[in-house]
Amino acid sequence: MADEPSSPPRRSLWRRYLDFPLIYKLAIALVAGAVVGLVVGEPATALQPLGDVFLRLLQMLVMPLVVVTLIAGVSSVSPARLGGIGLKVLVFYLATSAVAITVGLLAALAVSPGTGLQAPGQTDQSPEQAPPVTQTLLEIVPENPFAALAEGNVLAVMFAAIAAGIALAFMRSSADARISSLGELLRRGVDGGVELVFVIVRGVLQYAPVGVFALIAVVMAETGVDALVPLAKLTGVVYGGVAVQIGVYVAVLALFRVGLRRFFAAAREPMVTAFATRSSSGTLPVSTRAARRMGVDEGVYGFTLPLGATVNMDGTAIYVGAATVFVANVAGVELTVGQLLMVVLVGVLASIGTAGVPGAGLIMLSLAVTQAGLPFAPVALVAGIDAVLDMVRTMCNVTGDLTGTRIIARTERGMLHEPPEDGHPPGEPESGGDAHAVHSGAEQGHERSAGPPDTAERSGT
Repeated sequence: MADEPSSPPRRSLWRRYLDFPLIYKLAIALVAGAVVGLVVGEPATALQPLGDVFLRLLQMLVMPLVVVTLIAGVSSVSPARLGGIGLKVLVFYLATSAVAITVGLLAALAVSPGTGLQAPGQTDQSPEQAPPVTQTLLEIVPENPFAALAEGNVLAVMFAAIAAGIALAFMRSSADARISSLGELLRRGVDGGVELVFVIVRGVLQYAPVGVFALIAVVMAETGVDALVPLAKLTGVVYGGVAVQIGVYVAVLALFRVGLRRFFAAAREPMVTAFATRSSSGTLPVSTRAARRMGVDEGVYGFTLPLGATVNMDGTAIYVGAATVFVANVAGVELTVGQLLMVVLVGVLASIGTAGVPGAGLIMLSLAVTQAGLPFAPVALVAGIDAVLDMVRTMCNVTGDLTGTRIIARTERGMLHEPPEDGHPPGEPESGGDAHAVHSGAEQGHERSAGPPDTAERSGT
């Protein structure tokens, strides 16, 4: 008697939950929380502790993430490559990030999303007086880095982590074999720390739907449908801010006399792929091919595009600026000029380390909120619509990467080759093969971004 084919083992309910994409879990949690809050009413406020756990988990992650990701991000670029192309593209990425977060702040200040909305568990209390800007700038340099960690001084911890990252980069490139080997040993330890924190982040993100469900239910129970309008305003601000930022890219490209039609004809595919996959890293195969179609030499795009996926987060910076104003409005706090400047600085510096981190946008928002001294409760409201905002901000991130790549190639001798009129890179087929290459690149992007669901949230990067 022939053996019957064995049926695959049934997955447990927990495994099915883990395998279900986080974007859908958050969307379901948002809708379910709103329905429960509206239908059940006041008794739904009993869910508050479940939401508080989520907020505390987010706060727990802030400092470890700042330390390990910044050291890893800065030390990954060798001092030799920081000259020439590296310095140019780094300045470009940081400058556009500063512009982007300013756009997000100004747009949100004009629209005032979140005004009149009460966060779950929030009580009316007067905000603490913000210190003078000069004092804040001075305190960026910590007297004791460990004290800065304990006190939650984000900028001081960032300063120490960046200094350590630069020192580690020099150790790794040292001509002294002993120092170089020690540098590589330390780098492996840092990489291990990054992976350790990533595992914790993924675990927290698996709990995020529960926290979002509870907090949205409490908000709806306390405020009713009035909570939906501020969230819709925030979404409009972020999408409008991205449109403005792309307009900035157009102006910069025109300034450097780059053909806009040819640029966007090549950039269109990675922009759409980024919007769909929500992953800058997953879009790299498509972005690389787009850079070749623009005529950019591999010596430029081979460095600028991977670096952009690490440090360039213009779309996420817009989101952080707008969402910080949203949080302040919900908390009833009027941000001072000094606090706004600190939010810009934190957003720019955080972009060096948090790109590629699961839930990078939420982490950057947590850093900005911490530095501004705002309550964490409204952050969970933003988390409920994070997936909707993530798509457009990732598209903006990838567009910024390609803009920087094209401009750097324009300014470096011998790094720009005019592509044929049909726009196909040399040595590639002009019809079927071209379509297949684009399709394959898009598939790679989907595979990298989708992956296991617990790693799918390497987004907004």
